[in-house]
Amino acid sequence: MPVVQVSNIHKRYGDLEVLKGVSLTVEGGGVVALIGRSGSGKSTLLRCLNGLERVDSGSIEVAGHTISGNHDALRRLRQDVGIVFQGYNLFPHFTVERNITLALTAVKRMRPAQAREIAATVLAQVGLVDKRDAYPEQLSGGQQQRVAIARSLALKPKVMLFDEVTSALDPELTGEVLRVIERLAADGMTMLLVTHEMAFARRVANNIVFMHNGKVCESGAPAELFTEQQSSELRQFLAAAHA
Repeated sequence: MPVVQVSNIHKRYGDLEVLKGVSLTVEGGGVVALIGRSGSGKSTLLRCLNGLERVDSGSIEVAGHTISGNHDALRRLRQDVGIVFQGYNLFPHFTVERNITLALTAVKRMRPAQAREIAATVLAQVGLVDKRDAYPEQLSGGQQQRVAIARSLALKPKVMLFDEVTSALDPELTGEVLRVIERLAADGMTMLLVTHEMAFARRVANNIVFMHNGKVCESGAPAELFTEQQSSELRQFLAAAHA
């Protein structure tokens, strides 16, 4: 069974329809890169997958959860579906370790010692074990983003969502965050990521979804999509991305 199944979803903000009948499927271990111009609906789609936005019609199933407005169902969903945003959203008055253990102790009712063990494990995954006792303001932007990723990994999600996580970072810091995501992909994590990093998408994703004007305009394997575009919209987008 697919881990993510999106069926003909529509999302509207007032008179503005942002998603216009979007459907897609992601198999377990799949890495899907969502590309397209700003305003094409990519980030809205990602937020719908985590229940942060409610669709007006259509259906979404993620990691065995049918997304609805039920509060308890959303809480269970978010334990299986991690999301990392462009902004790190770390608590400035907590250490790196406490930023990671907070959800484990408050939501999962885990013993502090066990939560700290998990924090050490996920910090090792993102290469930041030595920053356990640091505060966010003492970290670079790339390090803060890696802590945000570690915080999501601590809940052992079945699916990870990344929403333009490198767009606020300089090229060097972008590279360190993308290497973490690349390792997660190699380890078999199912993920969807909104990205403007075309070379990264081509290297890591096994499926590229090009969104245009609220719809899936084209999708396919990177080797196909980057060499044989069917639509003028995708050709123009890739030409601008490589300009």
